[in-house]
Amino acid sequence: MKSTALNAQFAAPRFEYLPVGFFGSVMGLSGLSIAWKLAHSLFNAPEWISLIIGVLAVVAFIALVFSYITKLVTAPEVVRNEFMHPIAGSLFGTIWISLLLLPIILADWNLVLARVLWITGALAMTVFALWTVSRWMGQQQQIEHATPAWIVPVVGMLDVPLGLPVLDLPALHDVMIFALAVGLFFAIPLFTLIFSRLLFQTPMPSAMEPSLLILVAPFSVGFSAYVTTTEQIDLFAKALFFLAIFILAVLLVRLRSLARCCPFRVSWWSVSFPLAASAVSALKFFSYERNIAAQGIAIGLLALATITIAALFARTLAGIFNGELRAISS
Repeated sequence: MKSTALNAQFAAPRFEYLPVGFFGSVMGLSGLSIAWKLAHSLFNAPEWISLIIGVLAVVAFIALVFSYITKLVTAPEVVRNEFMHPIAGSLFGTIWISLLLLPIILADWNLVLARVLWITGALAMTVFALWTVSRWMGQQQQIEHATPAWIVPVVGMLDVPLGLPVLDLPALHDVMIFALAVGLFFAIPLFTLIFSRLLFQTPMPSAMEPSLLILVAPFSVGFSAYVTTTEQIDLFAKALFFLAIFILAVLLVRLRSLARCCPFRVSWWSVSFPLAASAVSALKFFSYERNIAAQGIAIGLLALATITIAALFARTLAGIFNGELRAISS
């Protein structure tokens, strides 16, 4: 009897409520750590800020991997349904993007580990992008499913080039060009499709509103990926940066009352990486354009990303310690 009860206990679903999109928190923390690392080199900001945020990103990733493996083992059907879902399935890309961003942090600590993680992330991201595009083309899609989450699987290829300079892998420059080309090419039709859906279809559920900021990522990350690949800021790079700033301004106005109108959910973490990526792109732009306007934008976006992610982190921790993880994951 005891053995049967014990087996039933271990077989019971665990973390079945945990959405794969929660890995977006790792992306946000990683991006913020990278932003503060740039701030250290540009403004002599304290280096320990980047270090602490980087440690938090690594710890969050390990915790989420453990939790999601537990979910996979105890509730495989739930994971399968999530993977095949036309919207939530796209967010599996957040795992692979995390593996592309964490090596930028880990390179200073363990270069071999950083390279292994990056190679794993790059291969997985490429395969996932191929599979996603094949699925989109292989079956009819519903326009209401065209949400900002669709940006993640293919445009997420833009994250591939970002870590290569610190990983000291110059032989892979063609890989950078390949990822940049795929990411930028698919950014245009996907952005157009999602924008059309926002204009002509019923509004997205309030719980999905924060994901609108993902629409900034193709241009802010695209700028960083382009500059990393070409090693210059030219007219096209400037166009990407200014477009990112414009879209960010539009979306910040739209989401200004989000905290007052909608209860907190872990889906709010979807704002973290676009804000951090915007801060990174602004800091990189300031390193080229040394003027007061560029400096103000860089400092302002870094402050906005830091305050927002700190608030998300504090609220998430409070939810975990108060036993609300299931509620805020719904």
